[in-house]
Amino acid sequence: MPKVGITEVVLRDGHQSLLATRFTLADMLPIAKELDQVGYWSIESWGGATFDSCIRYLDEDPWERLRALKKAMPNTQQQMLLRGQNLVGYKHYSNEVVALFIQKASENGIDVFRIFDALNDFNNIEFSIKQVKENGKHAQGAMAYTTSPVHNLTTWLDYAKKVEDSGADSFAIKDMAGILKPYDAFELITSLKQNISIPIHMQCHATTGMSTASNLKAIEAGIDNIDTSISSMSMTYGHSATETLISMFQGRDQDFGLDISLLGKISDYFKAIREKYSEFEGTLKGIDSSMLVKQVPGGMLSNLESQLKSINQEDKLEEIKNEIPRVREDFGFPPLVTPVSQIIGAQSLLNVTENSRYASLTSETKKLLLGAYGKLPGTINKEILDKASNSPPEEEIEKNIREIKEEFKSLCQESDLPDLSEDLESLLTYILFPNIAIIFFKGRNF
Repeated sequence: MPKVGITEVVLRDGHQSLLATRFTLADMLPIAKELDQVGYWSIESWGGATFDSCIRYLDEDPWERLRALKKAMPNTQQQMLLRGQNLVGYKHYSNEVVALFIQKASENGIDVFRIFDALNDFNNIEFSIKQVKENGKHAQGAMAYTTSPVHNLTTWLDYAKKVEDSGADSFAIKDMAGILKPYDAFELITSLKQNISIPIHMQCHATTGMSTASNLKAIEAGIDNIDTSISSMSMTYGHSATETLISMFQGRDQDFGLDISLLGKISDYFKAIREKYSEFEGTLKGIDSSMLVKQVPGGMLSNLESQLKSINQEDKLEEIKNEIPRVREDFGFPPLVTPVSQIIGAQSLLNVTENSRYASLTSETKKLLLGAYGKLPGTINKEILDKASNSPPEEEIEKNIREIKEEFKSLCQESDLPDLSEDLESLLTYILFPNIAIIFFKGRNF
């Protein structure tokens, strides 16, 4: 059995799932040296919701964060989660923008790009894979695992083959809701190994309590790499504990060869840090077996709880959790992962708070139903589709980067900011989050 690598996720998905992505760089850097010494295959430290969180909540430049983490951990591959044509935003961006973002992320320190699409529409990740390869980095094509009447083993095998044929370096299974059952994991990975030749990685959330067993069966099936999170930042909405998986194979052929004592020091550090962010922690204790049906991902749940708390609507959480799978079925069974999970979550919230299902449709719901995000996997409820078709959202006029530069330059002048339009990282920040970016830049010292 080949040696399995470990991707440590505490610096990205670990705190995104447990603490609404609130870790600051200042709380990451003191332990970076130890993380760099462990011998992980990679550390997931950027992408996902971290970019948004940095400028929206933390007054941090996400590009500065990336550069600092790369400098502090020079011996370990830095990995990010990229949403294909959505990048780290919540809509589709042009190929020109995607190419520039991947170039700058590569230059600033990303070594491994895990690229997925919320609808598993391969057309939405193919360009990103090619751009990552052009920049000389590791391109990992990922599938968003889900179960439904329109998803089966053939779905995943066909998708994986497309990823391999595109030139990707590896393939990943992204189980964001923790619904991949252990024996299904064994069957899936065994079948993948028979159909593709590139390495296979897997990420399982712990929400339903199955992740450790699924990781074990995946290793038995010959998987090449698994995601884990340091023990003090593991389980519930998060992931299986790094130390648990390592201990299970100590002294056996599949010994990971990582230093448990060093991991213990890292865990102690994050145990203390976690207490600082307790206000952002979700209410889940133990596991939530209802997610085996509802399929709501960990990061979505912790953020939903945080949002409801901010508007004094915590009592609506269970109703919304029950509404989400109904909306998902009406929308053709898309996987619940960003940005689709946010769109379905927002529509579910609206359905519950208005006490009337689909009395009104959000703009993003309309875009999703009308194909702006790609092809939905199943059949859409005709009544809702007709409603979206009869009142479509306003079409956005797509601008090229030169036009956006001029727009950004003018806004900088109006806001008494230096001309940031020639700084490509700042320009990308503006393109991804225009309104938030201007507020963020106004608060910076230049």
